[in-house]
Amino acid sequence: MTMPRQRGLTEQAADAAIDSACRLLRLPSIRNEFSDIADRAIKDQMTYRGFLAELLMAECDDRARRRSERRIKAAGFPREKSLRSFDFDANPNIDPATIRTLASCEWIKKSQPLCLIGDSGTGKSHMLIALGTEAAMKGYRVRYTLATKLVNELVEAADEKQLNKTIARYGRVDLLCIDELGYMELDRHGAELLFQVLTEREEKNSVAIASNESFGGWTKTFTDPRLCAAIVDRLTFNGTIIETGTDSYRLASTRARTEQPAQAG
Repeated sequence: MTMPRQRGLTEQAADAAIDSACRLLRLPSIRNEFSDIADRAIKDQMTYRGFLAELLMAECDDRARRRSERRIKAAGFPREKSLRSFDFDANPNIDPATIRTLASCEWIKKSQPLCLIGDSGTGKSHMLIALGTEAAMKGYRVRYTLATKLVNELVEAADEKQLNKTIARYGRVDLLCIDELGYMELDRHGAELLFQVLTEREEKNSVAIASNESFGGWTKTFTDPRLCAAIVDRLTFNGTIIETGTDSYRLASTRARTEQPAQAG
């Protein structure tokens, strides 16, 4: 007489089997969360289908989060900035409704440019990084760079006969964020190389720039008038221009923090 075959596994054996299978199938979120989700399923009297859906959604959500983190890291932002942390009350020049529209990333989908123009401390870089972060979270490939760093990289690439490869690399990302454009004068060669990058991206991929100079003052950065006009045209055609103003809310915030202890005293 044969013994009846045992159906099912002990709890410990089932946990071990799930852990092993998740490692084999590369499902780290399910491996980490299945025990808690199983306990919740028992408590909430989930169906088998409901329990399976919870497991799979946990894995999908975690993978989406990890992809966003990788894209944000690949963008090369110098620091974390978010739209949520921006103080719109401190700078009334920046319209929250406009920023909410930009956060939808439709302008990136349409390959349109964005220009943030204003004095130091008015929130340009914060907004540039925050909008770039929003784009990365929505699945777009983003790259952040300082204008001078980009030009130096292009000059070095030209010297090493790698210019086309470098321009193509910057041309492939969905959004190129160029910060501190206008802080330093560029020689004609550097300006022409930057122009090549902008031309490569024209009406194909978006460019967002932050500058402390109005367009009229860009002739100090791009000393050739015709080249300057061509660059301004590339960065403004069908684009959005946000003037962040001249009053530094960063300086005002610092003053307010230093004055509070003095008033308390």
